[in-house]
Amino acid sequence: MEISNKELKLTPKRIEALHQLGIYDVDALLSYYPFRYEIIKQSAFSTWKEKDKVHFEGEIVSPIRSWRFGRKKTGTKFDVMVDDQILHITIFNRPWAKQLKEGQIITISGIYQGKNAVTAINYQAKPIAEIPTITPVYASKAGIQQRTIRDSIAKVFAHEKGHLLDFVPTSLQEKYQLLKKEEAIAKIHFPSDEKEIASAYRTLKYEEFLKFFLAIEMMKQQQQTEVLKVPKSFDQTKIDALIKKQPYALTKDQMITIQEVLKDLKSTSLMYRLVQGDVGCGKTVVAAIALYACVLSGMQGALLAPTEILARQHEISLKEIYKDLPLRIETLYSQETTQKKKEIYERLEKGENDILIGTHALLQDRVHFKQLGLVIVDEQQRFGVAQRRTLKEKGEKVDFLLMSATPIPRTLASSLYGDMEVSTIETMPEGRKPVITKLIKENSFRSVLDEINQILDDGHQLYVICAAIDKNEDYDARNVMDTTKSLEKLFLNRAKVGTLHGKMSSQEKQEVMQAFYNNEIQVLVSTTVVEVGMNVVNATGMIIYDSDRFGMSQIHQLRGRIQRGSEQGRCYLLTDASDSHTLERLEVLEKTSNGFEISYEDLRLRGPGDILGTRQSGVPDFVLGNIIEDTKMIEVARSDAKEIYTRLDNPMYQNLKGYLLRQNEKNLSFVD
Repeated sequence: MEISNKELKLTPKRIEALHQLGIYDVDALLSYYPFRYEIIKQSAFSTWKEKDKVHFEGEIVSPIRSWRFGRKKTGTKFDVMVDDQILHITIFNRPWAKQLKEGQIITISGIYQGKNAVTAINYQAKPIAEIPTITPVYASKAGIQQRTIRDSIAKVFAHEKGHLLDFVPTSLQEKYQLLKKEEAIAKIHFPSDEKEIASAYRTLKYEEFLKFFLAIEMMKQQQQTEVLKVPKSFDQTKIDALIKKQPYALTKDQMITIQEVLKDLKSTSLMYRLVQGDVGCGKTVVAAIALYACVLSGMQGALLAPTEILARQHEISLKEIYKDLPLRIETLYSQETTQKKKEIYERLEKGENDILIGTHALLQDRVHFKQLGLVIVDEQQRFGVAQRRTLKEKGEKVDFLLMSATPIPRTLASSLYGDMEVSTIETMPEGRKPVITKLIKENSFRSVLDEINQILDDGHQLYVICAAIDKNEDYDARNVMDTTKSLEKLFLNRAKVGTLHGKMSSQEKQEVMQAFYNNEIQVLVSTTVVEVGMNVVNATGMIIYDSDRFGMSQIHQLRGRIQRGSEQGRCYLLTDASDSHTLERLEVLEKTSNGFEISYEDLRLRGPGDILGTRQSGVPDFVLGNIIEDTKMIEVARSDAKEIYTRLDNPMYQNLKGYLLRQNEKNLSFVD
């Protein structure tokens, strides 16, 4: 049921607020779970320690003093009496706090700063006895109050009470001592104690995992019953010759992965494989050999890349790998001239092109292959399911290979990608040195300026990464434009400074990248547009401003740009953040350069987030489930899902079966 349904009696204002949060129906609203709870536990002032989170009731004993700073920021100060102590309260960005009055009783939650000072997080203008012990806190947006979300959930839950379906069969509820769905929803949104929250989480997590693995099982079975393809036939000696003529020996993991991919191509079943590996592990060579085998079988191959930079880099890499082989390779991207694109379309349709590399431009209706046999998607998490499907449908019974440089441990991959085969490349090519990473706890590299100058004096190049392009009062971060001006003065007569960002035209970006590649630019100030695709071996230094604003895996991808050759790379993470969790994440990057460890720590510290990305349409997301913390529950749910699938027509599974069929209706007719 849509939340706009008149039966629910939600006001237009509330409906609009919920829409802003991406909530459009009853299921989405009731599964919009709190991300934390405000649990009020009052303690005596004498027990407080600096940086403790404290909750207390007090009487306001001073006038209210408010002020403005910045563009839209406010501050408010006042004193309260608590346990015969005068506490000095400061609260930010609560403009309505100036309405408080001297003599008023107030309940405050905040951080004790020592010396009787408290920075308030929030307050309620009532005694603590009148406040619920546990208050759910929901993810929100500016202008949308917590009360709006809480009241909407309460109203809709009251309407749906008695009608919520149990998807977990009664037998499994009893076996694992799980709650009924309705009871779990009530306890997660309206808990009376922490035990109720724990039991609700346990029940709803299990339901998420069960739905997920049953969806995976259904897709896996669907794939196995698809119409068989004609196996690809190619000369293995030519493949061996290509591998042998490479200027470096392939690693053990590369060779194993190549054999797995070639076996898939020769099979009568469609290939649906993920190749995952760390930055610089050599996935491109695997892709090149797969494409070569496809061409040898008389068919065409397509390589889809997320950016023009990466598409062009793939063209350079493939031509280097295929050196002296008569392969016809072209690159298609949206900024190309109309005439050039028309010529590519014509050659492609006539079969005069063997391999087409490109960005989203490959997905256009005008792109027609004569006989497409293999699709490879690089950085697969950057593409939606519909986009990948569009390209795959440009051929008949096309083999499909996904590549990801954001790897996860094998055990997790086998669980989460259970409907596809997974190849993992862990061993790195010989001669690659791990990047030395330093965390600098200020947003300046003045403390390592001598090291930076040495990199340039040694004839090497430097990346400088910024989180913003232009100055923005609402986004306080170092930006490309101002940083470029500063560095031009700093490195005057020492190095030429260039600029690269997403607002530049395709031609401008290409000219800058070529100049950097040719060492005509020594310092490149850029946004994360260089995250993938830039392959400048001579660039061995990287400075990342506001590093706290980037994810761990993203920083690891970025520093992979300075791990392309045999020279030592050095990366400097600058931040003025003081939050302990933020610094913990950045310290992980100092300690390890292993992408698998980093992705694991990223998951541990930040939760599952978008690890599944758009990996599969029709697969339920994890909202509460954590793929790091809940490994035992994951294994149990996966086993239960396999068992349920064999008896899916049993009446006790009808609610679950009906839900999954509705969710997967489109997906079941076409896997990916």
